Amino acid sequence: MQVQQQRTLLVGGRVIDIAANIDRVADVLVDNGRMVAMGAEARAAQVTHVQEIHGHYVLPAFIDLCASLREGEKQHGSMLSENKAALHGGFAHVVLPPNPKLMIDNAAIVAQLHEKTAQAGLVKVYPIGALTKGLEGKQPANMHALMQAGCIAVTNARQGMANDETLLRCLEYAASLNITVFFYPEEPSLATGCVHDGFTASRLGLPAIPSIAETIALAKQLLLVEETGVKAHFSQLSCKGSVELIRIAKAKGLSITADVAMHQLHLTDAAIDGFNSLAHVRPPLRSEEDRLALCAALQSGVIDAICSHHQPLNAAAKLAPFPATEAGISALETVLPLGLKLVRDGLLTEDKLWRALTVNPARILGLEAGALTTGAGVIVVDPAATWHVAPETLVSLGQNTPFLGMTVQGRVQSVFL
Repeated sequence: MQVQQQRTLLVGGRVIDIAANIDRVADVLVDNGRMVAMGAEARAAQVTHVQEIHGHYVLPAFIDLCASLREGEKQHGSMLSENKAALHGGFAHVVLPPNPKLMIDNAAIVAQLHEKTAQAGLVKVYPIGALTKGLEGKQPANMHALMQAGCIAVTNARQGMANDETLLRCLEYAASLNITVFFYPEEPSLATGCVHDGFTASRLGLPAIPSIAETIALAKQLLLVEETGVKAHFSQLSCKGSVELIRIAKAKGLSITADVAMHQLHLTDAAIDGFNSLAHVRPPLRSEEDRLALCAALQSGVIDAICSHHQPLNAAAKLAPFPATEAGISALETVLPLGLKLVRDGLLTEDKLWRALTVNPARILGLEAGALTTGAGVIVVDPAATWHVAPETLVSLGQNTPFLGMTVQGRVQSVFL
């Protein structure tokens, strides 16, 4: 995969730009991460490089709504290594949520993240600030300062709130600033297990997390969103019940959006059989009925976007007994081929796949991105390229993926920034 900046004529590719309603074979001129000319105008222009890409796709660079870049956790990865993984997956824009090891609850931390991103010099990273101080759920964080420092939204991640009144006041504060709140719905008192509450968990004797741990939290959050009028995004939905709640809320006119992690569209709790810790993720992989409901919701537009939910981990993090292993999947580099597989399997149209990775996440974040002419990056994809998911073919320092050993189809060949 090549990262390029020069003025390049791309010859014979299929040009796809959902935002501009473009889908046709054409020659295009790319300069500084944007398409500046097409067709005869592109061929007549002065260029520094010509690239034959017959059979390939030209697309806007992808936007990921949730990825851990392991800043401050060098045993699992680094800002630089995971930036490189993002580009290999076609992502030039990555949203970084807070967590207990990376609080993002003050402007100084945001400034440090921007400095680290600039040093890496690859993808654009958009921090999400903490909704409460220290993610403790007790007092609102200084959201105004976080927004001024460059946070694109706020969230309390998967950390619980002290009480509903605190959450209500936080949402009122966020609404007054017109800042989006990201929710990762989970009721802590019902989420003490590690896998989906189903047949496989019972057979293996593993502590489980029922789907109502998500839907109860989601229902309450939706009611509070309706009460406060805050803009809200619900990330990493995992079950059919959540799809129904989002559908109802959208029909009522709430200002909400939602995403799903790519692995939830492919895997079920059957993947944990044999105590396979590579399939240990939170929220857990659920039933086939849930998986198909998530795919249908993405196709219908109830779910707006696909995220990677990238969580690279070193080998030791997956070697303990299953409940003691760390949850997470290294995912940035497999999003594209897994998305194309959904298209081949008839679960998703190409149009919906590209929307979910480009124009829709750009709209959710309010970014000038997701289109070929915005200067936010252009990628060239070979949809027929096959490759083997293995430690030696992954750029991320985390090789913790349940797709190890799989031969997949579709790979990014070039990125123009």
